[in-house]
Amino acid sequence: MNEVKFEQISPADFFYRNRDIAGFTNPSRALYMSIRELVENSLDACEIGEILPLIKIKLTILEEKGETEIYRLYVEDNGIGVDAEHIPRAFATVLYGSKYSNKQSRGTFGLGGTMALLYGQITTNQPATVISSKGKDIHEYKLMIDIVENKPRILDHKVHCNNNNWRGTIVDFTLEADYQNSKRKIIEYLRETSIANPHATISFIDPKGRLYLFERVVNNAPKPPKEALPHPLGIDAEAMIRLLSETKAKNLFNFLTTNFQKVGAKTAKEILELAGLPLTMNTKKLKHEDVTKLIEAIKKYKNFRAPDASTLSPIGIEFLKAGIIKEFQPEFIEVVQRPPSAYSGFPFIVEVALAYGGKIPISDTYQLHRFANKIPLLYDERADVSWKVVFEKINWNNYKVPKEAALAIFVHLCSTRIPYKTVGKEAIADRPEIEREITIAIREAARSLKNHLSKIEKREEKKKRLNIFIKYLPKIAQFSAKLSNRKKIPSIEPLLKSIGLEQIQIEESTT
Repeated sequence: MNEVKFEQISPADFFYRNRDIAGFTNPSRALYMSIRELVENSLDACEIGEILPLIKIKLTILEEKGETEIYRLYVEDNGIGVDAEHIPRAFATVLYGSKYSNKQSRGTFGLGGTMALLYGQITTNQPATVISSKGKDIHEYKLMIDIVENKPRILDHKVHCNNNNWRGTIVDFTLEADYQNSKRKIIEYLRETSIANPHATISFIDPKGRLYLFERVVNNAPKPPKEALPHPLGIDAEAMIRLLSETKAKNLFNFLTTNFQKVGAKTAKEILELAGLPLTMNTKKLKHEDVTKLIEAIKKYKNFRAPDASTLSPIGIEFLKAGIIKEFQPEFIEVVQRPPSAYSGFPFIVEVALAYGGKIPISDTYQLHRFANKIPLLYDERADVSWKVVFEKINWNNYKVPKEAALAIFVHLCSTRIPYKTVGKEAIADRPEIEREITIAIREAARSLKNHLSKIEKREEKKKRLNIFIKYLPKIAQFSAKLSNRKKIPSIEPLLKSIGLEQIQIEESTT
C-alpha cells in the first residue's frame, strides 16, 4: 500500500506552487500584474500622506533567448516611504502588509507586490532591490524570499545620506516577461488608472525608449479613508472570538458598545436580550455556545444603522469627470455618486459615469470601464457584476441609445472589502446590494443621457424642417411677388422666426 505523506507549506510556498490563482499565469500576464501591483502600492503610499503622486515606471530588456525574454522593471514613487525595519518583511514575506485594517485600500491581501518579486525570483533567480526613505536616511536592501520559511533573506543593506530629503520607495528587479503581448493591456491599465486618479502623474518608458506620459489634471489630493471599528454585520464566529480575546471590556454590554461601530446602549441591550445573555456577563467566561448565540442574535437583529462611510474614499464626481474629460473629451458626461450602502456589514459606495460622443468611437458594443477602489479591472469582464447590469439588466432602448453609439460606461465600486471572485482581483461578485446600487446609478445617469439625446433628436428634426423651409420658402416668396406684380420680394425671416427658427439655426442650415 502506498504511504500518504502529510506536510505543511508556507504561504510563500503555496503561491510559488499556485501562482496562477494570483494572476501570474504566463510571462505576459505576469508583467502586467507586476506593474499593476506596484503601481497600486505607490498610489496607496501617496494617498495616505495626501501627496500628489508622481510615479515613474521603466521597463528595460536585458536578455532575449528565443521565446524567453528577461526584463528589468523599475518603479519609483514619491509616497510616504516604508520604515527601514519593515522593508524586508513588507517586500519579501507573503501575506505581510499594512492593508488588513478596516478601511479602504487598493491592495487587499498583502500579496501583490511580494508576489511580483516572488515571480521575478523564481524566473530569474536574481535578488530584488528595494530602496525607501521617509525623509531621513535612505535604506537600500537587496532581498530574496525564503520560500520554504516565508521570510526575507537580506543579502545586503546599505544606508545612504539623504541630502535632498528624498521620500518615497523604489522597487527594482528582474523577471521573465513578454512585453509584446502585454503592451496593450499595460498602456490601457495606466490610461484607466489616470482616469480614476486624475491627481496622479504616471510615466512609463517601455523597452524601446518610448515615453507614455499621463499627466495630472487635478492639483489637490483626495482625502484618505479613516480606519473604523468593524460593523457587527461583518463579523463571523472567528472574528468575534478574536475580538473577545483582545478586548479590555469586562462585560458583554461594554464589549458591544466599545468594539463595534453603530452600536449604542439601546442596540447592545436589544442584541443581548435577543441572544438571551446577561449584560453583565464576563467576556472572558463566554463558552462556545454563548458566542454562537451572540452571532445568531446579531444576524437576526434588523435595526442596525448603516456602516460608517468615513472608511471609504470614493473617486468623487469632480475627479471622475476630470479624468474622463481628459481622456475622451465627450460631448456629454453625467456622473452619479450613490449614498453609502452596505453588504454583509461592509460599507460601499457606487459611482457611475456615462460619457457620450467626443473621442469615444462609435460601436455596437458599448465601452464598459470597471474600477474597484480606484484601480481599473481589465480582465474577466463578463464575470463582473457591472457587465451583468450593463448588458443584461439595462434596456438602453428605453434611454434612446442607438445600437451603434459612442457610449462609454464607467462603474466604480469602493469598499473596505471588495467581493472579488478570485485572488487575481479582476471581477466583482454580483452581491444583490451592489448590483442594485449599480443598476440605480446607471438608470439615473441614463435618464440624463436620454434628455441629452432627446435634445439632439429635436435639433435634428428642426434642422430637417428648416432645410425644407429654406429650400422652398424663398421660391414661394419669389413667385408670390411675381404673381402680385410686386418688385420687392418679401423677407421670409419673420416667418421663420414665427415657427421657432432662430437666425443662428438658419445660418447653420445654409452653411
